[in-house]
Amino acid sequence: MEFTASQIAGILEGVVEGNPEVAVHKLSKIEEGQAGSLTFLANPKYTHYIYSTEASIILVNRDFVPEQQLSSTLIKVDDAYKAFSKLLSYYNQVKNNKSGLENPIYISETATYGDNFYLGAFSYLGSNVEIGSNVKIYPNVFIGDNVKIGDDTTIFAGAKIYSETVIGKHCTIHSGVILGADGFGFTPDENGEFSKVPQTGNVILEDHVDVGAGTTIDRATLGSTILRRGVKLDNQIQIAHNVEIGEHTVIAAQTGIAGSAKIGRNCMIGGQVGIVGHIVIGDRVKIQAQSGIGRNVKDDEVLQGSPALAYGDYNKSYVHFKNLPKLVQRIEDLEKPKGN
Repeated sequence: MEFTASQIAGILEGVVEGNPEVAVHKLSKIEEGQAGSLTFLANPKYTHYIYSTEASIILVNRDFVPEQQLSSTLIKVDDAYKAFSKLLSYYNQVKNNKSGLENPIYISETATYGDNFYLGAFSYLGSNVEIGSNVKIYPNVFIGDNVKIGDDTTIFAGAKIYSETVIGKHCTIHSGVILGADGFGFTPDENGEFSKVPQTGNVILEDHVDVGAGTTIDRATLGSTILRRGVKLDNQIQIAHNVEIGEHTVIAAQTGIAGSAKIGRNCMIGGQVGIVGHIVIGDRVKIQAQSGIGRNVKDDEVLQGSPALAYGDYNKSYVHFKNLPKLVQRIEDLEKPKGN
């Protein structure tokens, strides 16, 4: 795919300075730009690269004024970084705009789907599946019975969507994701053996939810495991049964959330965080990486450590911990008998 500077400026509502007909077919970093590529300049510390890059087109802020002659064509926009992100989204839409049914596939007679639907080879649609318009399902995807998928959602290769799962509009489910596997529910008997507790609920993803590769979200024991609108999950996250995550919360890789935990909206949770079950975490909470959360958390708290402390208290404590050998030595010196 090739785009000219004038076409790109039209998409981004920008102004061309240079050759409006110069064409690009790939994207690049500014320091690695080659002929036929488009790049951007947003961080001032990279400004010197604009005079040496071989990129054909460069997105810059409207107030940028070159101090030397440039060989590249400029497109001036309000915010070069946001414009480049918008262009990446547009590029992905064009690249992934597949439609039609590949073979071999299985579609139940009771399954329905909307316009501009793509289903990749070796995929399976179970009974009573309902799929909206502009949905893209890549090869080797399993969609169980009674699943509902909203418009403009993409499910990448190898994902497994168990029965009764509900996925909203504009969601992205990456490869290897498993939605709706049984929650970890077992009860011990008098002999110390464990019997499985049936997991009869489902998983619900509201609109604009992203789920990273290899992430697992378990169905509820009763009711639903729910990810509210705009939740963004990184790769390799485990979310247990009956968890609820509030709107626009973001969670980094390798975090584990135990059953029935309730997490508020607009939270930011770092990588490798462990959250115990049956607690409530408030809104706008920030949790640093590798923290362990074992208690209820109020709105706007910032936590670090395991068990987690308030962020400021953790840093103060860590200073004392680092100095502990020196403090022990001082105490030993003070306790030595005088004259020795």
